[in-house]
Amino acid sequence: MQIKVLGTGCDKCKKLYAEVEKALATSRTSAELEKVERLADILDYGVMMLPALVINNTVKAEGRIPKSTEIASWITMAAADNG
Repeated sequence: MQIKVLGTGCDKCKKLYAEVEKALATSRTSAELEKVERLADILDYGVMMLPALVINNTVKAEGRIPKSTEIASWITMAAADNG
């Protein structure tokens, strides 16, 4: 599973990254967690507001910081979809 936090390194981006780390710890799911900070790479996802969260190439949140519990539910659903 691939999880990407899109952002330029601002405080909100760092907070989202921390929420994803919490969600991964509680869901006990392994994933490749990556920060994407290059604007050209961020634009490839079509997001208009930062920070954004991408799980398996699907934008799950944009312009907000979801709680770790919400992120954990997305991770669990993505893991189930992967088989």
